[in-house]
Amino acid sequence: MTADVAVLGAGMHPWGKWGRGFVEYGTAAARAALADAGLEWRDVGSVVGADTVRGGYPGYVAGATFAKALGWQGARVSSVYAACASGAQAIATARAQILAGLADVVLVVGADAAPKGFFRPAGGDRPDDPDWLRFRVLGATNPTYFGLYARRRMAVHGDTPEDFALVKVKNAALGALNPYARYRKRVTVEEVAASAVVADPLRLLDICATSDGGAALVLCSTDFAHRHGVSRPVLIRAVSTVTPRFPSTVLDLPDIATDCAVAVEPGAETFRASIARAAYEEAGVGPENLSLAEVYDLSTALELQWYEDLGLCGEGEGAKLLREGATAPGGRIPVNTSGGLASFGEAVPAQAIAQVCELTWQLRGTAGERQVTGARVGITANQGLFGHGSSVIAVR
Repeated sequence: MTADVAVLGAGMHPWGKWGRGFVEYGTAAARAALADAGLEWRDVGSVVGADTVRGGYPGYVAGATFAKALGWQGARVSSVYAACASGAQAIATARAQILAGLADVVLVVGADAAPKGFFRPAGGDRPDDPDWLRFRVLGATNPTYFGLYARRRMAVHGDTPEDFALVKVKNAALGALNPYARYRKRVTVEEVAASAVVADPLRLLDICATSDGGAALVLCSTDFAHRHGVSRPVLIRAVSTVTPRFPSTVLDLPDIATDCAVAVEPGAETFRASIARAAYEEAGVGPENLSLAEVYDLSTALELQWYEDLGLCGEGEGAKLLREGATAPGGRIPVNTSGGLASFGEAVPAQAIAQVCELTWQLRGTAGERQVTGARVGITANQGLFGHGSSVIAVR
């Protein structure tokens, strides 16, 4: 049995602040993906929804909520929550169902109607929840962590605020070409530097916003794709959903005091590096085979970290790779051709799915002005709270 599943359709709802419910965004994206696949809703054997905790009860049962909105037709249903990695875990669930022979066609949907400002834990008292504690005890919002990550890179690798600003300049230029992006305006290094400080050294334009939006994929078996007349579909070749290993000596959200380095030697690789390694091993490719990458740029500094964690360059060489133009359009390995979260903002359950939408369009050669010439292999990288890692490799 092949380990590949085909991407037959990809669709999105434009991201922004629309003031409507997540179900509307998700169903719009689903219908777009079905239309792209040339299928009807009744052709779908299973629907997997990526949950939103901000959607109340319907958000926690997103799969059934989307199925109801599209019209009950008896499909299997699953709902998945893994914070920012929810979309990739939804893809993994769909892939497993297809490879197990439970369904030929699976619809994967994620959507969110995000709060204004920054994300924070759901209500209630949970003194044993590290995510709840870091807000209540430390007041450490997400941007606080992003600023600490940036300071770490400055201290360890010598990165500068200008390096971070150059990431925003690159991604904003690509977002300006993407009709689904929320922010479609190019910016300069000077404009980034002039924006308000949010979490030193990061400024407003260094940090992604919270957004409304939706994304969907129609996945199917390769046999179904061929029967449907698609001889060379985009294929999902690997989905990594690994967890960290002990000892973890680089703190990640929502950890506040779990650095074991005082007692135990650091491991051979960081958690983020292990996410990509697992995907490479499953797909039988390496960083040298990549045509493009979509990475989780919660902040400009974090994108530079992903360059190294994906093996696109050596440790501490992320800023150098950026300045050489290797990660820009026309470079050796374009990164965030969609415009990234810098241009979209976070619609949490949708973002890992949106990354695969971008890979799909790039590998098909239909990405318009953002197109990477001759794209054949793409990787995504994403990370959710509580040790949820995710990476997807797609090929054509």
